[in-house]
Amino acid sequence: MTTVPPKSVAALVARASEPEFAAWRRNIVGLGGCTNPIHLIGAATVYDTTTGAALLSYGSDIYGGRLLTACGNRRATVCPACSAVYRADTYQLVRAGLVGGKEVPEAVSDHPRVFATLTAPGFGPVHTRRARDGQVRACRPRRIEERCPHGTPAGCRERHPADDPRLGEPLCPRCYDYAGAVLWHAFAGRLWHRFGLELRRDVARRAGLSRAEFGEAARLSYAKVAEYQRRGLVHFHAVIRLDGPDGPASAPPGWATVPLLVDAVRAVAARVRLTAPGANVVGPRVLCFGTQVDVRPVTSYRRGAGERPDSAGAVAGYIAKYATKGAESAGAVDGRIRHPRNMVMLPVRAHVLRMIGTCWWLGGLPEFAPLGLRRWAHMLGYGGHFSTKSRRYSTTLTALRRARTDHRAEQQRASLGLADRPTVTVGEWRYGGRGYSPEAALLAASVREGGGLHGA
Repeated sequence: MTTVPPKSVAALVARASEPEFAAWRRNIVGLGGCTNPIHLIGAATVYDTTTGAALLSYGSDIYGGRLLTACGNRRATVCPACSAVYRADTYQLVRAGLVGGKEVPEAVSDHPRVFATLTAPGFGPVHTRRARDGQVRACRPRRIEERCPHGTPAGCRERHPADDPRLGEPLCPRCYDYAGAVLWHAFAGRLWHRFGLELRRDVARRAGLSRAEFGEAARLSYAKVAEYQRRGLVHFHAVIRLDGPDGPASAPPGWATVPLLVDAVRAVAARVRLTAPGANVVGPRVLCFGTQVDVRPVTSYRRGAGERPDSAGAVAGYIAKYATKGAESAGAVDGRIRHPRNMVMLPVRAHVLRMIGTCWWLGGLPEFAPLGLRRWAHMLGYGGHFSTKSRRYSTTLTALRRARTDHRAEQQRASLGLADRPTVTVGEWRYGGRGYSPEAALLAASVREGGGLHGA
């Protein structure tokens, strides 16, 4: 049970006696439990666009000198409330590209589409949990006499429990290619871009078309997220769809089939390559995806007269879940590291600390300066977006947020009796800080926990 500071309760009681308490409370409750809101200072006026008359004016003064707005952070470790909204929006975005909705036609559910997982390659053996037929297997079976060049056993015969802190740790840290792992992260986004280009070329070849002819006959679209594995490397989950030339609204050509798309994704994932810079410093590095590539068709199941796209919903939920996670899921930190002395007290395991240290080392060398590795050291070198999509896949997060904002504005207009009047809001706001006062923090906590104060 959470202990509530007496001072916070007293401050909330004092606030409740103020004339503008109702407006202040609506502002806090309307944030949905955001943990680190943004303060705005200013004022706005609602005008009738027909007559030009001012209908309503409001400012930050009625909210205790601050108008609070949600931070909108996507990461669950930073703001669970805002990340839940981000996750829901991502789910709707991905699902719309699979079954229609949000201005995407339902016919898109008949287009060839696959759910692909592209992993990172191995940079050295790590402790892992292997299971088959419900039985946990030995981590890395090897002969007892086998050892690495540093004298460390080359295998591990333990059956690791799911919460074993050694999972993801290298068997021999000195053998592990930390430079290669960091460079792979730095170029993972470019590797995905190269994968997309090669996939279009490969599908065109399989269809017997040139690249120009393919562009006139079909279009590839995707939505993807990056997920950190326990070993500290990302892999990509992506929905890849084959449409007609005008996107989801146009039917794909007859040669466009799921088996063709599955084979093309597998072939290109195994073939695409990039050469990393700095061969004279860390040796040559040819970057590629890992050998573990999973490609599955996305299907919709028909039951009775209606259609239940169970697998499509499951895929959308899976992708949305990882859209709110970052490197902290691999044991890293969720804040930027601005000085090497900050690494001394980082609450991370040894493997993650070595990757952070490698980012800092490589980031200080001229050959790797353009990669910004020190800036992304807390992300273990990965500076790409966690959630991306192609332009024609489906709707956008911006459109979903605008629709939600417009809906709330209509509700507010109706409550003020302005639903039937054409209006425009003109205002000026500036940044005024972040966070909560003690009494506001107590009210926000009650919203997150669904307590009585929410409905009081």
